[in-house]
Amino acid sequence: MTDVHNKETRSFNMSRIKGKNTKPEMMVRKFLFANGFRYRLYDTKLPGKPDIVLPKYKTVIFVNGCFWHGHKGCPYFVLPKTRTEWWLQKIKGTWLRDKEAEIKLNVLGWRIITVWTCELKSEKVKTLNKLKSTIINTSR
Repeated sequence: MTDVHNKETRSFNMSRIKGKNTKPEMMVRKFLFANGFRYRLYDTKLPGKPDIVLPKYKTVIFVNGCFWHGHKGCPYFVLPKTRTEWWLQKIKGTWLRDKEAEIKLNVLGWRIITVWTCELKSEKVKTLNKLKSTIINTSR
């Protein structure tokens, strides 16, 4: 295999990465809908463009990929061995954007729930039930 082929394969794979309607997001959305929660998606008027917005509960949900958001201590977050510095900067930028959005949402009075994809892989039922409980028991 030539280096050119590897670059083509890599860019093809990167182009297949989805930012919206991912499997973990769909799993959370189906669960919420089945449990009577109604929501909006990707509200561009809110900081950070949350994945799921529950206006009735003044709550937003971010479904974060462990790799892309640099989930500390997660076995699914493994820093690539090539272009390491580039990846570190990319993930650091994501952390900073996430933190900035969180601060702005808090100032606006929104509650923030983050669901990590590793939680949905390892303990799906427990994670989804905890999500439901959190929304219901801490509504304002």
